[in-house]
Amino acid sequence: MKASRLVWGAAIVLWIALAGQTAAAEEFGDITGEFITEGFVPIQPPLLKGGSPLRFEVPNESYVVDKKTGGVANVFIYLRRAPANIPRELSRSKEPEVQLTIEQRRYVPHALVVRTDQKLRFTSADPVEHNIHTYTLANPQQNFILKPMDKKGIAVALKAPETLPVPIKDDIQPWMRSTLLVVDHPYAAVTDKEGRFTIKGLPVGEHSFRVWHEQRGYLEREWKVTVVGGKTSQLGPYVIPIGKLTAPNN
Repeated sequence: MKASRLVWGAAIVLWIALAGQTAAAEEFGDITGEFITEGFVPIQPPLLKGGSPLRFEVPNESYVVDKKTGGVANVFIYLRRAPANIPRELSRSKEPEVQLTIEQRRYVPHALVVRTDQKLRFTSADPVEHNIHTYTLANPQQNFILKPMDKKGIAVALKAPETLPVPIKDDIQPWMRSTLLVVDHPYAAVTDKEGRFTIKGLPVGEHSFRVWHEQRGYLEREWKVTVVGGKTSQLGPYVIPIGKLTAPNN
């Protein structure tokens, strides 16, 4: 009899715990979507052509469009400010660092998000030295030389969120560029090579996202998205007119 009561007691405790987890899950939801363009996409010539002494081409990545899907890469989608309610598992970054590597005279990745509890580590796979210059606004700018083939690299702390994505350049080789967004929350993403993105664990309700691309700046300052608890909301394709990608923002 006593053993039976213990079993029932354990079952009730487990049920309460699972019910609490389910209720907590219903307070948050995910979104996923894609950014595409339509029509003729002009081919961009490389920034540097291959040949002696350079044995590879440096592509122009100011806009990158997938040939099959029309998906637009390197679009930033983010909340300007952190909401009050963030799931415990997302309150801190899982990885302590994000890496930006120099490969064949270009930054990889071309666009990236770093949280304020992470460090940004610069490394190099190139046999020549490079200049790293971060054009941050809220954080102190960094301007230093990265040695050839520096696999360990240099880590930089970014303690303040930036209002918008900012460039990282090489003042020695000025065609080199990456774009960095610093946030103090988990609700930011960069579209992949097919123009897709996912943001998880958003509080239920309506949110206003900023949408930004290096060729045009803000595509949206108040992109309204509604989050449903316990579900992944599939957003319809967002179409960017090709003219907004091919004409630089002046």
